[in-house]
Amino acid sequence: MGVFYIHAMENTLFTNKRDVTVPFAELFRPRTLDEIAGQKQLLGAEASFRRSLEAGSLGSFLLWGPPGCGKTTLALIVADHVEEHFVRFSAVTGGVKDVRKIVAEASLRRDTGQGTMLFVDEIHRFNRSQQDAFLPHVEDGTIRLVGATTENPSFHVNAPLLSRSSVYVLEPLAVVDLQEMIQRVVLSDLFRKHRSASISPGAIEVIAGAADGDARRSLNLLEQLAGIAGEGTVTGEMATDLVQAAPLLYDNSGEEHYNLISALHKSMRSSDVDASLYWLARMIASGEDPLYIGRRLIRFASEDIGLADPSSLTIAMRAVDAYRFLGSPEGDLSLAEAVVYMALAPKSNSVYAAWKKVLKSVKVLGSLRVPRHLRNAPTTLMKELDYGKGYQYAHSQNGGIVTHNNFPDEIAETEFYKPSNSGREVRISEDLDRWKSARRKARENERKQHDR
Repeated sequence: MGVFYIHAMENTLFTNKRDVTVPFAELFRPRTLDEIAGQKQLLGAEASFRRSLEAGSLGSFLLWGPPGCGKTTLALIVADHVEEHFVRFSAVTGGVKDVRKIVAEASLRRDTGQGTMLFVDEIHRFNRSQQDAFLPHVEDGTIRLVGATTENPSFHVNAPLLSRSSVYVLEPLAVVDLQEMIQRVVLSDLFRKHRSASISPGAIEVIAGAADGDARRSLNLLEQLAGIAGEGTVTGEMATDLVQAAPLLYDNSGEEHYNLISALHKSMRSSDVDASLYWLARMIASGEDPLYIGRRLIRFASEDIGLADPSSLTIAMRAVDAYRFLGSPEGDLSLAEAVVYMALAPKSNSVYAAWKKVLKSVKVLGSLRVPRHLRNAPTTLMKELDYGKGYQYAHSQNGGIVTHNNFPDEIAETEFYKPSNSGREVRISEDLDRWKSARRKARENERKQHDR
């Protein structure tokens, strides 16, 4: 990996300024593929992305990854490599009108033999109809589209556009990659030109660990600490004091939001108490709404524990009530208590599975009529129409066992719910077997009496 010097380049958006007003994240932006930290899966010598770029066969593509992993930097380097006119466009501030203007200019440029690479930052912010505006121009080669997104393209990019583009995944930078990057920055002449501070190895370690895989964030922290230290030394203690107040990487409406709640849910399902507590703490420390977590705990109690331990639903509801009463941080402990309880509870998805089956049956079979014997008969006319005729009042039957069919006449009695062998459902299964056996015997006796 090369030293992070800034090289003057023409026909790009790289700044050539050398004064302190340029943020470190821009000042030390990599200029070549070899200067980019991490991303070996794309930039290694045998990686398909690098080989396609060097062979000149790289078409339109999407870069998907978290903030600060190098999406924009990689797009800028690709643009310089392919020697195409580079247009940077933000889906946050631009619209279809701007796209049409860019495409018209690209068409004129194409007539002179020059290609255009359109880089659309945060392409997921465009709705599907806006994304459609790119399609014909990608297909006819007027533009090479490069999109950057922090969201899963499968959910946020049109299928037609997705099918015409390669998708490359960028990972959060490993701590060791960030440490190497920061070390090279602080040893460079460019750093010495702008800052007089010395950066201790302990500080580099803290910065890299606190950056959450984000190169931009690590450089912002470095810039802030070097400015505070002046001509002194940035120590590990100084870095720790600064980063403790910084929020964790989180997006409470994006993919990371769903990744973390999925991790919590699956850790509880696996009965891993410690991992469950870890993911709960990650979400709360990142600023997630604790009541959202509470709602998911209530769902988990019904979906993954069910009747194996019915009290889990009560525990979850009480945890949410306790949080509403106490708020944070005291109420967080109620959620932690519920998480521990449910991670340790016996698990069963029998009710959940039964509910899915019965919903499917209802949708397939449609609105079957209620059998007459199960209908209520509050009026004389209804009684004359035999509503309620043949109904057996369970409280008046021997052992509370009725023999009539409680399903619509058009379908046979169906077993939807099958208890598991976990927790309280063992007892439920035994009770259910006894009830079914008693009903079979009652029906046999009824048939024998009818035959007489």
